Amino acid sequence: MSIPGPGGQGLQLTPFRGLRYVAERVGSLAAVTSPPYDVVVRPDGLRELETADPYNIVRLILPQADSPEARHRQAAETLRRWQADGVLAPDPEPALYVYEQRDGPTLQRGLIGALRLSSREEGIVLPHEEVMPHVVEDRADLMRATAAHLEPLLLAYRGNGNGPSGTSGNGATGPGTGEPDTGGAGTGGAARVIESAIRREPLLSTTTEDGVDHHLWRVTDPADLVAVSADLRHHQALIADGHHRWATYLRLREERREPGPWDFGLVLLVDTTRYPLRVRAIHRLLRQLSPDDALTAARHAFRVRTIDGPLPRALETLAEAAEAARAEPGAPNAFLLAGGGRFHLLDRPDPELLARTVPEGRPEAWRTLDATVLHHALLDHLWNVPDTPERIGYIHDSAAAVEQAERLGGTAVLMHAVGEDIVHELARQGIAMPHKSTSFGPKPATGLVLRSLTLG
Repeated sequence: MSIPGPGGQGLQLTPFRGLRYVAERVGSLAAVTSPPYDVVVRPDGLRELETADPYNIVRLILPQADSPEARHRQAAETLRRWQADGVLAPDPEPALYVYEQRDGPTLQRGLIGALRLSSREEGIVLPHEEVMPHVVEDRADLMRATAAHLEPLLLAYRGNGNGPSGTSGNGATGPGTGEPDTGGAGTGGAARVIESAIRREPLLSTTTEDGVDHHLWRVTDPADLVAVSADLRHHQALIADGHHRWATYLRLREERREPGPWDFGLVLLVDTTRYPLRVRAIHRLLRQLSPDDALTAARHAFRVRTIDGPLPRALETLAEAAEAARAEPGAPNAFLLAGGGRFHLLDRPDPELLARTVPEGRPEAWRTLDATVLHHALLDHLWNVPDTPERIGYIHDSAAAVEQAERLGGTAVLMHAVGEDIVHELARQGIAMPHKSTSFGPKPATGLVLRSLTLG
C-alpha cells in the first residue's frame, strides 16, 4: 500500500532506546516473554506465565489486583522496581530493531520502532476493526501509570520488493543462521537494511515454549536509518493486530498539548510482500448462554446440524461449509457451536432476518461478514446477549474456547477466518469491521523490547 501524501510523508518510523531484560538477571529470555495481552487465556494461561519466571512480562501487561486502579498502580511499581534492580535496562542509544520469528517453515521479519501517530483521516495507518471503549480505557490507564509501551502493535505494509530469494515470503531458508537472504530487484531500503542486519550476530536469540525462534538485531547506523526513512515515507500500513492499543496511543496523544514521546507508538512493521501474514479467526465464548438455549433460538432462522467431533474434524466441517456458503447466492455465513459435549453447524441464515437486523448503508462485503451476522442477527436479536466482558469472551484458540464453554456450561461460537483481501478492501474504504473479527500473525512476543516514555 503506497501513499503519496503531502511531501510523501507516509510512515515515519523513528529509533528509540529499547528497554530490555538483562539476560543474567532472569531465568531465561523465553521464560519472561508472553503472547500479547489479549491472547493470554485466563486464568490458566495467566497462572502458567506468572509461574514461569518471577519477572515474566505478564506481571506488567496483565497485573492482578482487586481493582483496576490497584492493578495499574501495581504494574507501575513493578516496572520501576525492575529497572531499579537492573532486571530491565535501557539500551545505550536510540535504535530500530530488526525482529525475526521462525516457526518451522514460517518466517517473519520486520522492524520495531516508534511510529509517528496519525489520524484515520490522514490515511497513513488504516484500522480495519472497531474497538471496545472499556478495553481502550483500561489500556490507557495502564499506559498512563507505567509511562511505557509494553508491547508492540503489528502493522502490515506492502513494500516494493520481492519475497526472500527462493520463496514466496513464508517458508524461506537460512534466516538467523548467518546465511542471509537477499531480496530481488526493486527491493526497498527497509528490506535491504533488514537483510544486512541478519548477517550479524543477533542482539538476542531465544526459543519460546511454543517452539518459535526469536532473534533481535539493533540498527543504529545513520545511513541505514536514512534508508529506512526514505523507503517508508511512501507507504501506508494496515493495523494487523493491536487496534485497542492504537486507539489508546491516539487518546493519550490528544491529552498532551506539547510535542513529545506520546506522539509516537511502539510498533512492529512487516512488509507483507516479502513476509505474508496468516489470518485466523477469533472465537466467542458465551459464558451464560447454554448450548440448548442457543440452539433452540438459532433454529428459528438458521439451518442447524449436529456434526461429528473431535474438534479438528468439526473445524474441517466448518471450513468446508464456509467455502460452500460463499459459493452460493445469499448470505455466506457458517458458524460452529460447541458446548455440552457436542458440535453443531449453523448456516443458511434466513434472508428476512438479515434484512431486519443487519444495518444498511454499508458495503455488501461488510454486511455479509460472519462477525457482522453473528453480532447483529444472533447475539443482538436471537440470543439477546449483551457485548460485555461478563457475557462474552474473545478467545484466539479454538480448543481453549471449547474447554471453557464445557467448564462454564456456556456456548463457544467458533468462527472461520475472513479473507485478507476483504480486510484490505474494507480498510481502504474506511469501513471498520466488527471488533475482534480477525487475528493476524505471527504476533510478536511481548517482553523482548519495551519503550519507556521517560527515556531520551
